[in-house]
Amino acid sequence: MAVFNKKDEGRITDLLNLGVDTNVFPGAVLLIAQGGQIIFLKAAGFLSTVSPQIETKTDSIYDLASLTKPFATTLAIMGLVDQGIIRLDTRLGEIIPVPDDKQDISIRLLLCHSSGLPDWKPYYYELLKHAPDDRKNILRQWVLNEALEYSPGTNSKYSDLGFMLLEWIIEESSGMKMHELLSEYYYSPLSLKRTFFTNKKVPFSLKEMAATEDCPWRKRIIHGEVHDENAYALGGYSGHAGLFGCAEDVFTLLNMLREHYYFKRSDFFKPETVRQFFSRQNVYRDSTWALGWDTPSSEGSSSGEYFSPESIGHLGFTGTSVWADLEKDVMVVLLSNRVHRSRENIKIRVFRPELHNLIMESIMSKKN
Repeated sequence: MAVFNKKDEGRITDLLNLGVDTNVFPGAVLLIAQGGQIIFLKAAGFLSTVSPQIETKTDSIYDLASLTKPFATTLAIMGLVDQGIIRLDTRLGEIIPVPDDKQDISIRLLLCHSSGLPDWKPYYYELLKHAPDDRKNILRQWVLNEALEYSPGTNSKYSDLGFMLLEWIIEESSGMKMHELLSEYYYSPLSLKRTFFTNKKVPFSLKEMAATEDCPWRKRIIHGEVHDENAYALGGYSGHAGLFGCAEDVFTLLNMLREHYYFKRSDFFKPETVRQFFSRQNVYRDSTWALGWDTPSSEGSSSGEYFSPESIGHLGFTGTSVWADLEKDVMVVLLSNRVHRSRENIKIRVFRPELHNLIMESIMSKKN
């Protein structure tokens, strides 16, 4: 296992601090692990730029945004598949009533973003006109009524809507709300203390949580509530967004999956199930998607230049990301609030692969 020397650790720390100084993000937490062991964990910058500024700590809590997809929705679906309650090729119509044009959509196609559904719709404007308890059922019907943009399985387009339907599949198949299932079977057994879905009562002080956008719609800085507008209108979360957590909790979840992948444990899933979910599906020739996870593209990947094809990862809109190289056995968790105070800040697109390159160059140099 590579352990950074002071020079390499200093270079990585300097780049993280440079991200703050050049306004890539107000603050961030970076965790690097190899061989299942954390070899770097540091915080930089601030959770909020509103006076008084709050310094970031290594256990600070971030809105994980679309990391909800792999670490919540996909995790729950994986368990149901593992137990034989559903199959990857189970069609939606076998579980929920769907219109004719959605009959050929399977759970697999939803997980690898090849269902034909649109990527995103601003449902929140209309949802707020309805009673809170009715909104998820209303939204699900709206999603089912959306026109498909291509025939299922013939293309690939990243879709929040598909993961909204997966939450419904989880509820119908398990008889439990998704957040209850995840807490009972995964988060609590793994002793995750700082991972949760929000509601009107946040279980932590705002001094422990990263602020996100100065939201033009809600007309306030979002702090202690979900950034994603559709998830907010749905009560705090849906299958596509709403999970909050800290870097070490994200590592714990990712490392649990890693240990199953390497056949080191089989208490949560069969190792073969995890390997299947980590495998690129190739449903559509140009798609990089595995099942609920992405894999590196040949050019321009956020993972940089050195993550092997045997890698899985995911990004979150708020400025969060995870990448795990299953060949080199390296994991990188970057949590930031790059959308504070505006989502127009996209400097992280250049910064993230540069950071991954520096990390991997430092690790690989230890082997030479």
